[in-house]
Order: sequence, then C-alpha cells, then structure tokens
Amino acid sequence: MSTTFNAMNEFQQGSPLALRPIRSLYWALRRELWEFRSIYVAPLIVAALVLLSFLVSMAHMARQMRDVAVLSPEQAGEFIQRPYAYAAMFLMGISFIVAIFYCLEALHAERRDRSILFWKSLPLSDLDTVLAKISIPIIVIPLIVVLLTVVTNVIMLLVNSAVLMGSGYGLDVLREHLPLGQMWMMMTYHMFVLHGLWFAPVYGWLLLVSSWSRRLAFLWAALPLIIIEVAEKIVFKSSHFLNWLRYRWGSAPASGAYPGNNSAIHEWMHLHLSQVLLSPGLWTGLAFAGICIFAAARLRRRHGPI
Repeated sequence: MSTTFNAMNEFQQGSPLALRPIRSLYWALRRELWEFRSIYVAPLIVAALVLLSFLVSMAHMARQMRDVAVLSPEQAGEFIQRPYAYAAMFLMGISFIVAIFYCLEALHAERRDRSILFWKSLPLSDLDTVLAKISIPIIVIPLIVVLLTVVTNVIMLLVNSAVLMGSGYGLDVLREHLPLGQMWMMMTYHMFVLHGLWFAPVYGWLLLVSSWSRRLAFLWAALPLIIIEVAEKIVFKSSHFLNWLRYRWGSAPASGAYPGNNSAIHEWMHLHLSQVLLSPGLWTGLAFAGICIFAAARLRRRHGPI
C-alpha cells in the first residue's frame, strides 16, 4: 500500500502539472497495472509454458527434420511455423480471457474493497478513470501481448537454430519457411484491430455492468443478452439478435488473419487498412462503446462502496 501512497504524493506534487491529461492518464494506467497484475502476469506464465513445451519438443528435432525433407514446400512451411503460430495463438487466447475478467472487475472491485473512497480523493475525474480502464483491453493488453510474442518467438528461433546447427542441419529451412516479420504483422493486426477496436463494445458493456452491479457481474452482463434472444425467438420466431452477436464476435474485417495462416499472410498483403477503418461495423461498435463509457463514468460518480 506504501507504493500507492507514494504514487499519490508524486501525482499531487505541483497540482497544475498533475492535472494535465497525459500525466493523469499515465498515473491512472499505472494504477491499473498495480492493482491488476494479471494483465501482464498471466501472459508471462503462458509464454513461459510455451517456451518450456518448445524446449521439450526440441528433443525430437532430428526425427522431425527428416520428416520435413519429404514434405512439399507448403507443408514444410506449415510444419516449421506451427510452434511459433501456437505460441502467438495461446497468448492471444489468454489476453482475451484476461481482458474479459479485467473489465468485469475494474469498477466493481474498487467498490467492493472500498478503495474507491481513496481513488476519488485524487485529482482525477470519473471519466478519466473509466477512459484509463477501457485503454487496458484496447491498447495496453494488445501491446503487452505483441511484445511478449516477439520476445517468445525470438527465443524459440535462437533455440531452434542452435539445435539445428548441433544436429548437423543448416539454417536455410528456417530462412525459407519462417516469415516471422509477416507473422508479427498478423499478430499486431489481430490484437489491435480485432481484440482491441472491434471488441471495444464488449469491453464497454462489461465496464458498464461492472460500475452498476453489486455482485455477480458476469451474470448481469450475460443475462440481458440471453433474455433478448429468448424473447425475440418466442415473439418473432427469428434470431436477428443472435446473428448480430455472432457478427460482433467473429466477423471483424480479415478476422482470419492470424500468425501462421499462410492465406492470412497473403490476405494481409492485399488488405487496405482504410477499408477496415471505414467499416460501419467498427464505428457503430465504437459509438456503442463510447455510450457505455460515458454511462459507466456517471454511475461511478453516483455510486459509492458496496
């Protein structure tokens, strides 16, 4: 707790400077990293497990390289890229889980443990606080995961190269079949566009529920969606709302662009980012997220400890 009080003292030194938006956002983001260490601890654990599994698999490298020799170039490329792609996908998966549970706890936990009284004493508005919290799943978590993926892939590449050279094989197979730069582009696109901007309305909705519910935030977040779908099915005999949810969850522009997918790499080379940014689904989702953020800030202003 002493770290928190030190942060408050540093934040309040020179009040005109402390109130600047960039400085306020900086300290608000640091607060989130202090309180919710799973933001970076969970991806670190997954990365460590991936590296451990990769090291174990290197024991069979000689036999695997003999198998690669009889494969077609496409199959060989898929075989070489597979562990690197799995590392990226595992990190993407844990990042989404962390983002969901973070949003459910972000505003609910501070009311439950009564720390909201302390945080409201700082020169930081409720809207600034909520904006900092929505920045975690949209910007901070994707940035952490992309950087961690790059580091993990580089370590895997070094180990892979050392084992190949020790087994008497050259590094040509890696240079020919492992386009890490393109895979990292896919990862960056997937994390910031799909997991970040496209899922922004999901995070906004969860933050809104977190600011309102007294308990069982996950249930309150899911229950209205279930009720709407069941009511539509009974009254109108249709599933438009369910189809819309499926669209929000799995129909982002180039949502198939993930590391290790050769077709996705080809698609990325011909993908105009302007088409993604001008997608109506993206902007309607961001508008809904903005409404949820504003409402969550108003609720935080009115609500005190649980």
